[in-house]
Amino acid sequence: MVTITKMTLDDLNNIKDILISDFDDFWNYSIFKSELESPNSYYIVIKNNSKIIGFAGIKLCPPDCDIMNIVIKKDFRNQGYGLLLLKELIKLSKSFDVQNIFLDVNEKNLPAISLYNKLGFKKISARKNYYKENNAIIMKLDLSQKQ
Repeated sequence: MVTITKMTLDDLNNIKDILISDFDDFWNYSIFKSELESPNSYYIVIKNNSKIIGFAGIKLCPPDCDIMNIVIKKDFRNQGYGLLLLKELIKLSKSFDVQNIFLDVNEKNLPAISLYNKLGFKKISARKNYYKENNAIIMKLDLSQKQ
């Protein structure tokens, strides 16, 4: 059974030892812990049979927000879990009266770009060499136009 809930420090501690090996080296534990403790951040976890298989978060900067990350455990990728997390982040953003959602994505991450495009995100700019030698694509979803 798949569930999505608000992420807690207990959830983070449960995946602390496998953050880099199973999820990617996006942030270290202490940075992630600071994000979880921030009043402007909201993180969710997706669990399959009570095991954490992914997480995602937003940083609120009213009237907008930034998607900070969407990460799925390596052996659960390409199974629709990222889509579930992204839809939940959009729903959460609407509940916080967010008008625009922004994100950046590595230009080489074609599956993620395709997912974002599918849900209405549009490319608005780029940052050169943001991901080491790869550029970041900056994308935006305008929620003020959606019903």
